Amino acid sequence: MQKDDDSGSAAPIPTGFDLNGAPKPVHHGLMWRLRNYFLAGVVVAAPMGMTLYVTWAFVSFVDGSVKPLIPDAYNPETYFRFSFPGLGLLIMVVALTMLGALAANFFGQTLLDSGERLVARMPIMRGVYNATKQILETVTTPSGASFRQAALIEYPRKGLWTICFITGEAGGEVQARTDDPVVSVYVPTTPNPTSGFLIFVQRSEIIVLDMSVEEAVKMVISMGLVIPKWNNLPV
Repeated sequence: MQKDDDSGSAAPIPTGFDLNGAPKPVHHGLMWRLRNYFLAGVVVAAPMGMTLYVTWAFVSFVDGSVKPLIPDAYNPETYFRFSFPGLGLLIMVVALTMLGALAANFFGQTLLDSGERLVARMPIMRGVYNATKQILETVTTPSGASFRQAALIEYPRKGLWTICFITGEAGGEVQARTDDPVVSVYVPTTPNPTSGFLIFVQRSEIIVLDMSVEEAVKMVISMGLVIPKWNNLPV
């Protein structure tokens, strides 16, 4: 047994170690294991439950908005004693598909141009329509691929880094009044990435990340708790 150098008495054995100095196995009680099982169940059930709730809420909202517009003669629920969940969503998808097919031909394009000229004469409706159209075209068309890039910039001051999303090249007067090429980026807030700031940053001060936009959004929502894996390949 180890002796103390000054008094010659036996030195106390540290708690959690045996006589040979090896760590003892830790035995947890039943309540500790039940607590861990409960937390594991919450981690598994919460995302699934939230996904199902949001999906059901969206389907119910669309059904409540579309079904009242269907004439009773064409509504299947008129002839059956039970409802059809998702019927309004199905009708909306079919209607949007037919509208897109109509707008793709010459006749539909002519009607669309006439409608846009009519909206252009309305002061308030003109701004809402043009802004919504530009945003949707940027997100859905291949020309808006740069919108799906995640990057790092120093914000709100030097030495502090934040995740941002590149939205495109800054043109027009913004670019003309700056000395170096600038890029427009969107800086989301945490944990709600739908709100944020539009910032024009010099291209040389942007670090483009390998992670996808989905991974970057998860990192923003989780306040940095969910860190995407990186294979350390060169950018």
